[in-house]
Amino acid sequence: MDRMSDQLARWSRATVYPDMWADPDDDPRNSEGVSPDGELATLRDFLADYRLTLRMKCEGLDPEQLARRSVPPSTMSLLGLVRHLAEVERDWRNWISDDDPLPKLYGKRDADFHGAVAEQAVVDAAYADLAREQAELDAALAEHPDLGERLGKDGIAVRELMVHRIDEYARHCGHADLLRECVDGRVGQ
Repeated sequence: MDRMSDQLARWSRATVYPDMWADPDDDPRNSEGVSPDGELATLRDFLADYRLTLRMKCEGLDPEQLARRSVPPSTMSLLGLVRHLAEVERDWRNWISDDDPLPKLYGKRDADFHGAVAEQAVVDAAYADLAREQAELDAALAEHPDLGERLGKDGIAVRELMVHRIDEYARHCGHADLLRECVDGRVGQ
């Protein structure tokens, strides 16, 4: 904390570029190779990087820090974002299915954020839920490599769903940037 203002001091582990989360050589999202070939591979690569970014923003925090809410009346927290994205991954699976929808993971509207409490069991369950839901949707979409194919009752194109997923993660990674800075002052994209 900065004693003069009682505000958290902003900091980064990066030494090469101070606005980065980590130095380029230490950033698992960076690769020195060529970009993926093809539209589908590119979309998958961007999605993987945003998923990893969210996890990185949560690393090293305890349950209380993960569950710490932003500013009232918002219920947003890093843990809430993890739970929300697990719920959204499940919902997207419903979009591409012709079957009855899977039930919500956390119950009624906004339960993903309201239930994000500072307990290790809740944190562990949230990460397990997110990993499972990501894997399930990834596996379901792997059966449909044609980006123009339309799926589910509403006929959503695979391309549209992939772009929507990237958009959702990117938006919430922006929230995670601010939430993490409020928790311990760490900054960087």
